[in-house]
Amino acid sequence: LPEIPTPMLENGRPRRRLAAIWIVPIVAVLVGLGLAVQAIMARGPEITLDFSHAEGLEAKKTKVRFKDVEIGTVQSIALNEDRKSVRATVLMDRQASTLLDRDSRFWVVRPRISAGNISGLNTLLSGAYIELAPGKKGKARDEYAMLDKPPLASVDAKGLRLSLSSRDARALGIGSPISYQGFTIGQIEEAKFLPEK
Repeated sequence: LPEIPTPMLENGRPRRRLAAIWIVPIVAVLVGLGLAVQAIMARGPEITLDFSHAEGLEAKKTKVRFKDVEIGTVQSIALNEDRKSVRATVLMDRQASTLLDRDSRFWVVRPRISAGNISGLNTLLSGAYIELAPGKKGKARDEYAMLDKPPLASVDAKGLRLSLSSRDARALGIGSPISYQGFTIGQIEEAKFLPEK
């Protein structure tokens, strides 16, 4: 029988080529794992927001902001069981954990015209978003009721908050100025009917 020649590797080069082929997939897997770990580390609490209607809001697109910094994203929007209100699930960033308190407030920023004030014009191009106003009391909750309108003053605004009652408040509304000797020294932040009085 003729002798079958034994294959020889020339200076081990084929082995190096084989190893080089595996470098790209290994690097890709490591990069993918790094991105996954980074996403998990950046993930914050998941909360739900209840509000009257979802005008201008979109799942996976609408952002939650604080001082124009994005701190969360709306994940899903659905009708509540009563079919009279809407519930949104929001995934907050890790940095937002310190901003959530029991009395934190949320509202939708969209173009509004009220009592001579115009606000939210920047959303004409960028779209509506949800604004967060951090509170000062207690531990964060999993559920919050959204405000129908933005508050006129922030929780930490300096000044004196007074509760006034009147039998005739037809001329007063949210945003109405409070004047003293011709100077505006405040404004009506909230007006509501009290049936017991």
